[in-house]
Amino acid sequence: MYTSYFGFKENPFSLTPDPNYLYLSPHHKEAFDHLLYGINERKGFIVITGGIGTGKTTLCRALLGALDSSIKTALIFNACISDMELLRTINQEFGVGEKVPGQSKKDHIDSLNQFLLDTFSRGGNAVLLIDEAQNLSHTVLEQIRMLSNLETEKEKLVQIVLVGQSELRELLTAPSLKQLDERIMVRYDLKPLDKKDVQGYVEHRLVVAGGKGNVRFTKGALEAIYAYSQGNPRRINGVCDRALLIAYSKDEFTISKKTVQKAIEDIRGNVTIEPGPRRSRAQKRVSWLPVVLLPVLIIVAALGGWNFRKEISALISGKATVTTAPPGPLLPEPEAHTSRRPARRVYRSPTPLEPEIKAASLFLDEQTSLGGLFRLFNEKERQNSYAENEVHLGLFSFHAEPEHYIMFKKPFRVRMAAHAHHPDPGLTGAMPLPRYLLIREVTADGAIAIDACGKERPITRDFILSHWGPDVSWVYPYENKGVIFVRGMRGTDVIKLKQTLNEIGYSVEPTGLYDKSTFRQVMKFQGDFGLKADGIVGARTKGLLYQMSD
Repeated sequence: MYTSYFGFKENPFSLTPDPNYLYLSPHHKEAFDHLLYGINERKGFIVITGGIGTGKTTLCRALLGALDSSIKTALIFNACISDMELLRTINQEFGVGEKVPGQSKKDHIDSLNQFLLDTFSRGGNAVLLIDEAQNLSHTVLEQIRMLSNLETEKEKLVQIVLVGQSELRELLTAPSLKQLDERIMVRYDLKPLDKKDVQGYVEHRLVVAGGKGNVRFTKGALEAIYAYSQGNPRRINGVCDRALLIAYSKDEFTISKKTVQKAIEDIRGNVTIEPGPRRSRAQKRVSWLPVVLLPVLIIVAALGGWNFRKEISALISGKATVTTAPPGPLLPEPEAHTSRRPARRVYRSPTPLEPEIKAASLFLDEQTSLGGLFRLFNEKERQNSYAENEVHLGLFSFHAEPEHYIMFKKPFRVRMAAHAHHPDPGLTGAMPLPRYLLIREVTADGAIAIDACGKERPITRDFILSHWGPDVSWVYPYENKGVIFVRGMRGTDVIKLKQTLNEIGYSVEPTGLYDKSTFRQVMKFQGDFGLKADGIVGARTKGLLYQMSD
């Protein structure tokens, strides 16, 4: 409902385990490193546990996307199966076909063993990942232990990852599973997010969803989110989703502590009855109208756009009656001043005849600069055929120092510094609208800008530095697979990453391994440009590398 209004391409706080949205907090990074270590070093058994909603499934899906193509994977989500069904499902996931109907358990194991030997002989590896493993029966767990006997004299042929809730730890301590428990070489218990990571988690999901930086959660709102969720990602998603819906209905882009508290009350179903004078039956029937009509109006808002958002907001607050009237103009009229809320300012689009705008035609408004930015992207990237299902275009926002602009290789726009804003000549005493410089390309002594008429205009370095905001944005084609680069990874994507690093002056060996030297150079790059220097190449690091590469 609210995604298009806030500028998102999709719901940023969906509860589905999308690996594109994986936020590598210190706890999640450690879990990810444990998984990679156990698989690459062929440790046999790996166990990842954690509470409900801590992100275990999302982590597993991100892992599968990060593994090299030489590693064959089998993923099992339904743990409520028999030992025979388990073997049949494993072979199906690995692509081992059933030769004849009604094969025995031995036939399935022999087929699996032959597949694993063939994979090993080609230098590959195999990973069996079972989610919700706390639901496995003792019989099935014993069968899984027997699968670990498929090995050579020196190496395990299959790496078995068991992922489950905290009950899995207790299950594995049962005396009947002692032999299995002793074979587990890598364990990690995934914890919820720390308080300091909640802001990063929320902002990360907003960026991946295509946010343009116009939605902001206040410090008080983030504190309220942590107090409610205790760092549990699923709870964070639930309360943030509800808070954005409330903000949508109120025509707000800043999510306050009060909005979050209202969202928490809605999720919990809290109902507070304040004492007051007795009401008549007719008054009681009227008081139920907002409750009965709210779902209807939300559906109407989704179908009809913004025309009824005031009515929804009023019904949520319980301060309005229900009336039907044709929608008014899209530009709202000024509201009367009250002691609680200042009057809403009205911004009028200046006409082309106004001398101030004519003289400042380099300074573009939000809509013009954004449209120009996407047009420049299409012109520059015309030779690249981006498949619709592989990438999606998003607006990448970055806080950059003015001297960094000389390294930018793609079109970008920079928000003008506050002191350089030109007030709207149509409003007396109104706050100025944000203005942008749209840069087509950087030159030796400055840049080529695009003015309000779409014409190229050379500008000097001093002009750029004097108007620098420093909020910069550009169009970035996000890949749907959303690979996150971490130390120990291999593959062609790592080669491309290293090529980009070498292009911009960070020397690394052009191999397919994300090794120690690459890790250090990535950290140096991140530190040089104000990113979190953790060596993890996520959405923000990749977005900046894209801007600086040819």
